[in-house]
Amino acid sequence: MTSSEPILKTTELAINYGGVQALDGVNFSVERGELRCIIGPNGAGKSTFFKLLMGIEKPTEGVIAHDGRDITRLGSSQRARLGFSVKFQNIRAYQNLTVYHNLFIPLLRHHKMREIPNQVTGLLEQLGLSGTENQTVSGLSHGQIQWLAIGMSIASQPDVLLLDEPAAGMSVEETQETENLIKRLNNNGMTIIVIEHDMTFIRNLNTKTTVLHYGHVFAEGSFSEIEDNDDVRKIYLGNI
Repeated sequence: MTSSEPILKTTELAINYGGVQALDGVNFSVERGELRCIIGPNGAGKSTFFKLLMGIEKPTEGVIAHDGRDITRLGSSQRARLGFSVKFQNIRAYQNLTVYHNLFIPLLRHHKMREIPNQVTGLLEQLGLSGTENQTVSGLSHGQIQWLAIGMSIASQPDVLLLDEPAAGMSVEETQETENLIKRLNNNGMTIIVIEHDMTFIRNLNTKTTVLHYGHVFAEGSFSEIEDNDDVRKIYLGNI
């Protein structure tokens, strides 16, 4: 392992489901501390790619490396121990527990009991949820629940945070707050990879963007480069 290695790299990554090639030769790398967005039409392979990165699915071919170490065959729990964390679109917060207890559970795995109250306070400030610790999750807005789910994902202080459509279903104001939250986390040094369909959201994050299409890396560059790419515009039917 050397500091010159990308924190995450895939080489010729492919997966086949009963003859259907969901991903085909994906070469992708992210540097430590980078914020990267992944976009693509429905069926491009974005969610499958996340599942491979997290070890939920195993590739048919190719290599996944973390800091230069081959982790292709490691399962999701082993990758979590290495510092991978994911928030999928389907929220996994405990609806009948308080905000405090939803954060308490993941924090308990990484901190001493006496440290947890201060850790919860710090997380709530980061998330923009100060003052909600005694509320049950069922009483929060959709955006607040999404932010809490992000908080549960970062309680382990992960090396790599994967966010699957973090702005889905949000109001304009909640979407802006989510943009700000992701930027704050990244400015504090967290490596973050975001899948999102909301092009305004991606534009506002204003970072390097990878386009997947039919299981391939179709294009990559700054968002302005992607937005001006005629071939990318064609696959989105002019919807960017």
